[in-house]
Amino acid sequence: MTFLDEHKDLGAEPVLRELHIPASTYYRWRRAAEVPCERGRFDLELTARITAIHAGSDHTYGSPRVHATLAREGVRVGRKRVERLMREAGLQGIGLNRRPKGFTRRDPAADLAPDLVRRDFTARVPNRLWVSHTTWASATTADLEAFLARPPRSLAGGNAPVLL
Repeated sequence: MTFLDEHKDLGAEPVLRELHIPASTYYRWRRAAEVPCERGRFDLELTARITAIHAGSDHTYGSPRVHATLAREGVRVGRKRVERLMREAGLQGIGLNRRPKGFTRRDPAADLAPDLVRRDFTARVPNRLWVSHTTWASATTADLEAFLARPPRSLAGGNAPVLL
């Protein structure tokens, strides 16, 4: 619809007629963009209030606490609505679990490593195909020492020298 705003010399009705869009739909869309509805106005006010509560908590409150604070202040609003408005405003609380959610943070723009074995993990002769798999798990120092002392193995059963 911004095309019509850029080319006002064409006129709205002929263009809308060619696109099979009722003119009333276009004008209703234009009016809604200029004057938000009651729900939109309340969302703007509520977002400002949520932002103030979040800033007052030193940016630690999440949506459950913000919702509880609003309820104490007498604002009747749904929990999901508070979640949506916080998400749209980019507000996020601090969780109790401060550990990272995963081990590897892959760069989406980076090139993937080439698949040199073409997903064929069968070794026809010893010491020809070596694969490894790394998983993250919390372990004690004794577990880690036992893992490092274990010699690596190939898929075909060959032994490799232990490098420690």
